[in-house]
Amino acid sequence: MDPSTYTLSPIAEIATPYKQKFAIPRQPGLAKAKGTLHFLPGFDDSNMLKGIEGYSHLWLLFIFHHTIQKGWKNTVKAPRLGGNATMGVLATRSTHRPNGIGMSVVENKGVVVEDGRHVLKVEGVDLVDGTPIIDVKPYLAYADSLPHAQDRLEQYHPIPNRDVIFDQRLAEQLENVNKRFSDFESLVRRVLSQDPRPAYKHGIEDDPKCYKVALYNVDVGFVVSQGRIIVREINPL
Repeated sequence: MDPSTYTLSPIAEIATPYKQKFAIPRQPGLAKAKGTLHFLPGFDDSNMLKGIEGYSHLWLLFIFHHTIQKGWKNTVKAPRLGGNATMGVLATRSTHRPNGIGMSVVENKGVVVEDGRHVLKVEGVDLVDGTPIIDVKPYLAYADSLPHAQDRLEQYHPIPNRDVIFDQRLAEQLENVNKRFSDFESLVRRVLSQDPRPAYKHGIEDDPKCYKVALYNVDVGFVVSQGRIIVREINPL
């Protein structure tokens, strides 16, 4: 083996409501989406999780498996700068990285047994369904939370906080979906309130285009009208 080359093996895959990259919050913790880590053969040993209940939050290290084959870029467009300004890739959390590795801090919801196997429940995920997890580390408040840390970007565009309204014609469909996924409506509201459209469109208060976002096994269609998000469609995938 080339001593300058290292191989990483996923230890788990995470199941999440996000079936596509579009509309996933740009940082963890913003939508309180739930996730379940299913450990892969060779790593499905409950002893690996001994003591993990002692931490309220965890770091997940993962592979950007949807974009890694596209290679990396030295500069990328930064959504928080409006979507058109560019920055060096190492000054961002872009997916287009030299090694395609990401990290997210999530809330630890505990280890449970499902179908005879130990799985790890988390909340606040920003990962697409099926993302390969390469490591799990405890979040240490005394070391990881730095109250004096700063970023010096003075032109951050604030994350939108739009009202989300469901078309009245969807009442019966929404009720049925909520019976299958108890957090569906609240998740839709949290995800769409952040306006998942491209950042350069956030200044457009009336956008007739119907955008689609896949959550769980449901395709949600929405438009932007007078600054509000209007959910117009709820269809099975």
